[in-house]
Amino acid sequence: MGEWGFLSTLLHKVQSHSTVIGKVWLVVLFIFRIMILGAGAEKVWSDEQSSMICNTKQPGCKNVCYDHAFPISHIRFWVLQIIFVSTPTLIYYGHVIHVIHQENKLRERMKSEPRSGTVKSPKYSDDKGHVVMKGNLLGNYITSIFFRIILEVAFIVGQYYLYGFTLDALVVCSRDPCPFTVECYMSRPTEKTIFILFMLVVACVSLLLNVVELFYVACSRSSRRKSKTTPAAAITIHQRYNGDSLMRSEKLSLHDVSHSTA
Repeated sequence: MGEWGFLSTLLHKVQSHSTVIGKVWLVVLFIFRIMILGAGAEKVWSDEQSSMICNTKQPGCKNVCYDHAFPISHIRFWVLQIIFVSTPTLIYYGHVIHVIHQENKLRERMKSEPRSGTVKSPKYSDDKGHVVMKGNLLGNYITSIFFRIILEVAFIVGQYYLYGFTLDALVVCSRDPCPFTVECYMSRPTEKTIFILFMLVVACVSLLLNVVELFYVACSRSSRRKSKTTPAAAITIHQRYNGDSLMRSEKLSLHDVSHSTA
């Protein structure tokens, strides 16, 4: 688990700048992917090549058959999946850090030049470093969710086309330098199949959370726009109503004046 420490620390810092569903997604990533991969899966899959038994002693045949059955190890594939899926979130976190740094500079300029009206006030963060997702920051967050969905789907489909979602005990191979069609047998295929299905279910749950979060953020963004436009429309109607009332009162007063002079 030591090699995951740096990534886990970065992802833990993203939690304070994510939505509620995003925090749940990070918990799933921490516990059910990183911890399970480091604690159990690596030990289960550490012997898939060394304990592979083939019915021939031809040098190099065993390695060729293993390469035929597993173009990439499941462990390395899942490591790549976690890294690639986490990358959009880390890019968003880098944007947040950049925004906080820029707005802290603005606050320092406002303190040094209090009477200057050219310095813009910070709009994304406060003095404590709390960030409000809106504008470009919200757009970057939505983009990161979108790319997480694409990468999650790509890795699920890629796993299916590479070696499926189950592990057969028997591997049939007829590549050179094998002298004939060789049969090789994997160690602990049932246990490894269980881990394959578990990681697949976790990937599907992660994908579902990303889709739900995308709709959640999009709906909250549209509701904010409506809440901003509704008061403006109400003010316009109110102004029109007051203007019509004023014009009516002026017409009535002029009508009274004309009657009195007559």
